Amino acid sequence: MNYHQPTSTDRQVRPASKTFIIGLPRTGTTSVSVAMLDMGLKVAHQAFTKQAVMLADAVSDAPCFSDYRQLHRLYPDAKFVYLDRPLDAWVPSMQMLLGRMLVHLDERLGRFHPLLKRSFGHTFGIYRAANPMDAEHLKTCYLAHKQQVFDYFYQNQAMTQQFLSLQLDQPQSLSQLANFIGVDPLVVSHQQAFPHLNRGRNVASWDEYKHELKISSNLAGPENRKYFNYKI
Repeated sequence: MNYHQPTSTDRQVRPASKTFIIGLPRTGTTSVSVAMLDMGLKVAHQAFTKQAVMLADAVSDAPCFSDYRQLHRLYPDAKFVYLDRPLDAWVPSMQMLLGRMLVHLDERLGRFHPLLKRSFGHTFGIYRAANPMDAEHLKTCYLAHKQQVFDYFYQNQAMTQQFLSLQLDQPQSLSQLANFIGVDPLVVSHQQAFPHLNRGRNVASWDEYKHELKISSNLAGPENRKYFNYKI
C-alpha cells in the first residue's frame, strides 16, 4: 500500500526541536506520524536505538509513551504531544490490539523487542494483571497514564509550553500540531484533517506506508543498535 510518492519538490522542514508523540497505542499515533512525514519531518514510529531517536525529527509510540520523563531529560528542549481518545472507542480498540500482541509480548518467549515489552509491561501491567485485556483494567491504565503525563508537564509554566494535548477528530487539530512544532501553516493548508489510518482491525499501516523520510525503528549507528541506558 503506497499513500504518497515523495518527489524532489516536496518541501522538507527542519524543526527547531525534536517532538515526541506520547499518546498510548490506538490513540492515533500512526495517523500523526504519517501527517508529520507529509509535513516534511523525519519520523520514527517506535524507536529502539539511539540512532533512530537522534536522526528523527519526531518519534512516536513505544517507548515514548512510557519513557517521556527520561526522554525529556535527554532532550530538555523537545516538544511532547499527548493524544487523547474517548475511552468507549479506545478500550475495544486496545483489546483488539492486545489480542494480537500478547503472545508476542511474553516476557520470556515473545518475539517483540525488549523495549516494546518493557513499555507495555510498565504502562499496562501485562506481566502482573490477571487479565490484561479486561476493560476496567485498561480504563484504569489509560486514566493513570493520562494523569501522570499531565501532572508531569504541568509542574511549571516552562514545561507547559513544551506540551500539547490533541484529540485527532477535533476541528483544527492538524493545524494545532503544525503550529506547535513550528511548521509553516502553508505546508498543511491543503489538508483538512489527519489521515485516518489503522482503522478497525488494521494494525500494520505504518509498515505499509512508503515514504523516504521514514526512520527505521532499529536503525544502527556508531554503537550498533544500542539504546540509551536510562531506567524507568
